[in-house]
Amino acid sequence: MTGPSPTVEARTPGVLYAGPRGIAVKILNRVERTDAYFDKLLDAELRSNELSDPDKGLLAEIVHGVMRWQGRLDWVLNGFTHGNFTKSDVNIKNGMRVGLYQIFFLTQVPHYAAVNEAVEFVRRIRGEKTGNMVNAVLRNIIRTIDGIHYPNRDNDPLQYLAVYHSHPLWMVRRWATRFPGEELERVLIANNEVPGLTLRVNKTKITPAEFLKHLDDHEVPYQGSELIDYFVKVKSLGAIARMNIFQEGYFSIQDESAALPVLLLDPSPGDRILDLCAAPGGKTTYIAELTGNVGEVVAVDKYENKLRLIRRGCERLGITNVTFESADARELEAAPADRILVDAPCSGLGTLRKKPDIKWKREIGDIEKLAVLQSSILDNATKLLKPGGVLVYSTCTTEPEENQDQVSSFLRRHPGFSVEDAGNHVNRAVVSPEGFVETWPHRHHIDGSFAVRFRKNAP
Repeated sequence: MTGPSPTVEARTPGVLYAGPRGIAVKILNRVERTDAYFDKLLDAELRSNELSDPDKGLLAEIVHGVMRWQGRLDWVLNGFTHGNFTKSDVNIKNGMRVGLYQIFFLTQVPHYAAVNEAVEFVRRIRGEKTGNMVNAVLRNIIRTIDGIHYPNRDNDPLQYLAVYHSHPLWMVRRWATRFPGEELERVLIANNEVPGLTLRVNKTKITPAEFLKHLDDHEVPYQGSELIDYFVKVKSLGAIARMNIFQEGYFSIQDESAALPVLLLDPSPGDRILDLCAAPGGKTTYIAELTGNVGEVVAVDKYENKLRLIRRGCERLGITNVTFESADARELEAAPADRILVDAPCSGLGTLRKKPDIKWKREIGDIEKLAVLQSSILDNATKLLKPGGVLVYSTCTTEPEENQDQVSSFLRRHPGFSVEDAGNHVNRAVVSPEGFVETWPHRHHIDGSFAVRFRKNAP
């Protein structure tokens, strides 16, 4: 199973990667070969007019599904190719993954259709012989689908859980030290669930009652959040996309876990607030909404192109009190602020439901490197905060080195700061005994996250 001639790919990319399944392979190839994140690649394809709406839905389903279940798919494919799957060219691997994902998980796609599409794709890339091999492997899997063997659960339970629930083994081993018995499996199951969407009503433009009437009038099913007022859960944006209310700025898409640090910050009209790691801007705009466009919110990011995206979001939402600063949060010099949010770069292991590619991109060493970066940003934030001011540190990960350990280390370095109980600002259901915000998908049905509220003691 050697690689294809590069001239074939270069000559006819449009023919090779045709239709939702072909485009899915193209995206998966880019993710595997580069540092690109699949959600951005997928969004670019979904914005094109080359696919029908049903085909766009199938494309999104396949790309998310293959990324989510890649560990299990690869185990099976490697077994049925006698170990040759892992040696295959990336096009062959992703063509087979796309086919097997449909066989395992898409009941509306007949098995023969999934096989035929995969075989035809591989034939275009590698010719008849390799296409026949893929045909034989996939049909053999279908014939024995009820008897597929996974690692022995009794002899090697962590290996079984890693393969069957499609997580890297290092990740499962790490969580096994924190979650006993059945709870570990619940963690893994929750990470593979397909999340719904949560909408944050923009009260500077529309009342919650008016917003819900829009949904009722268009027969969009919804339910209110159990954790945060004015957050609404829906299954998809299909009908909402045709209502034009997004363009009108009546709502933003934001997981409740991402809103909790802003509630912990408790912004007030007239405050000067620094958002030191502002991109992609959801927290920045929520801060501004809660201030009622009164005061100053400074969105800081290293990259000007990311600030442009935040600026466009502010324009859509009717936000006028945000200014933009292109700078490294570790080195920023600025006038002192009343409140600072450090929503730090992190490993993102709390967001695997939405970003399953993180499972396969992250390595255990990344956590230690990120913890150093987080500490540097926090240290600089202390210089930018007024005495008596509030500093909120948050992440979208679940790992102690980036969360609880970061708090302990910060307080040792900065004894002039103290922790304030998060339960005074957010729902107690997401507050730990130490007074931190801690969420997990299997416990709270939202993304995993962490947040802590510090107060800079007056001299």
